[in-house]
Amino acid sequence: MISHFLNLEWKQFFRSSYWQKSVALNILMVFLALYFILMFLGLGFGLYPILKKQFPESDPLIMVNSFLFYWFLGDMMLRFFMQKLPVMNIKPLLTLPIKRSKILHYVLDKSVISFFNFLPLFAVIPFSIILLSNGYSSSTVITWMLTMIIFTLIINFLNFIIESKSAETELSFFPIILIVFGLFALNHFNLISFSSLLSNGMNSITSNPILIIIPVIILGVLYYLNFSTLKKKLYVDSSLKTKTQIASSTDLGWTRRFGDTAPFLQLDLKMIWRNKRTRSTLFIMVLALFYGLIFYPNPKYQETIPMLIFVGIFITGIFMINFGQFIPAWDSAYYKLLMSQNIKYKEYLKSKYLLMNLSAVALFVLSIPYVYFGWKILLIHFAAMVYNIGVNSHMLLYGGSFNRKRIDLSQRAAFNYQGTGAVQWIIGFPLLAFPVLIFYIPYHFFGFEAGIATLIILGGLGILFHQKIMDFIVKKYLASKYKMIAAFEQDN
Repeated sequence: MISHFLNLEWKQFFRSSYWQKSVALNILMVFLALYFILMFLGLGFGLYPILKKQFPESDPLIMVNSFLFYWFLGDMMLRFFMQKLPVMNIKPLLTLPIKRSKILHYVLDKSVISFFNFLPLFAVIPFSIILLSNGYSSSTVITWMLTMIIFTLIINFLNFIIESKSAETELSFFPIILIVFGLFALNHFNLISFSSLLSNGMNSITSNPILIIIPVIILGVLYYLNFSTLKKKLYVDSSLKTKTQIASSTDLGWTRRFGDTAPFLQLDLKMIWRNKRTRSTLFIMVLALFYGLIFYPNPKYQETIPMLIFVGIFITGIFMINFGQFIPAWDSAYYKLLMSQNIKYKEYLKSKYLLMNLSAVALFVLSIPYVYFGWKILLIHFAAMVYNIGVNSHMLLYGGSFNRKRIDLSQRAAFNYQGTGAVQWIIGFPLLAFPVLIFYIPYHFFGFEAGIATLIILGGLGILFHQKIMDFIVKKYLASKYKMIAAFEQDN
């Protein structure tokens, strides 16, 4: 039966239209996987000599155990955003004489061979080999290595539980943010020292291998919880249950002041608020406001002004970038209907342009408190806002004319590559890198003020010639209109 399941999975993978349409994205993911593997190998081989050199009086294994809490938090966060529970097209199987338990065990067991479970081994195994070569007993090293593998699987199944609960919330990734930062805060302020508890636990297990039974029991409990959760949903008619919601309406009367653009602006605002994927971009926008706290308080970054330009572009343009890269794919579900109406394409695109620019202004205003770190920061944010409005917004609109992938609005935004094509990867680089380069050239030769003035002048020129630029962009959309309609009618 397992071999039959594997055969079905193999055929489904290579026969799917997604594989054939997203070869470039799959190649990119392979290179990304190779990058992570090399990073973990470097960590595994380099960790022992680095710790021994920096802390010659300390035991490297005990020191590594003291940092496992932060390792596990990072692993949990990475898995939540990038790992998904392996699924099968199981509904046809439910009508056949196959035990549901066999299907469920296969799905859960398949998750064990996930890339994210093998990735830590590229650090754990080299580190274990180096420990053995430096005189550590084989029982200690093997016990430590097995415990790390068990903890990796614990995080694997814990992630699926968190994800299943998160799917029921409005902001799908709010629970993981709350859990990770909550645990980090409790540990950081010494309310509960999770790092010490975990470190002492690992040290106890390596000293007394029989204690490994404790993480094994925890792993078994999590496996059973996942099995029970999936079993409740494994019915042919489970997708037929209606989801009852309280109807709500929002007064968007203030948008009427924008004239012919108002109906499209209202559609965009309703779409953002009513759909999971677009609504998640609002939460990402709020988080991005705190991005500057990573750089501005650090004197080292205060000296690297070009890096601060990148931060300013990112903070004031995060919504613009997230939203603008997928124009007009956000409307792909009803794009054919929109294009069949007697509408002005220019007004349709103008609503997108207006929404992006309103977000840039709002983010600039909300980031004004960063003036606490100096007037240069405020000036950088202002120049970044003007550049985003005058240059980046037009680049995003033009890039949207090449979008050919339908978007599923019910999915979340963070680390979700559904609907992502080569356009997003190509246009993403110049949006963030070009303003840094444009600033750096005059900054290097003439100083900070010249670099800021260059960004403001370029943004101002984009605003001044907005109508002519828009006419050019509209022509491009009209030329691609029927290609986009045909592409959006297909599933990714």
